[in-house]
Amino acid sequence: MNMKHPIDTTEGYLKKHGIKPSYQRIRIYDYLATHKNHPSVDHIYQDLRHDIPTLSKTTVYNTLKLFQVKGVLQVIVIEENENRYDADTDVHGHFRCEKCQKIYDVPVNISQLHPNGLEDFLIKENHIYFKGLCAMCRKK
Repeated sequence: MNMKHPIDTTEGYLKKHGIKPSYQRIRIYDYLATHKNHPSVDHIYQDLRHDIPTLSKTTVYNTLKLFQVKGVLQVIVIEENENRYDADTDVHGHFRCEKCQKIYDVPVNISQLHPNGLEDFLIKENHIYFKGLCAMCRKK
């Protein structure tokens, strides 16, 4: 995983990816790296606004957009009305439980996927989503 850097080196990690490491950017990235729940802009804002009184939703949104452009996070569009964010940029899929709404990481061996008809295409991005009931909700 690309996130295997210690939290105390977030500043260096951001610099390495061409991102000026402001206090708010460091805190937002640290939040993403430690909260594996694939948060939305609103989740991030609500959780950080008490510790960072100057934080705005616009700042969170713009920071996430910058992180996406610089390749330090991926946007998950598994829900129809809300983007989620994941600091794990390695290739993997996501499963969304229709009952509890949790989003789970799913290991994927991309070399086993062979989309027919794309042999001469350059694939720059892929998204693998599954929806259904998680194991816990199936037991209930």
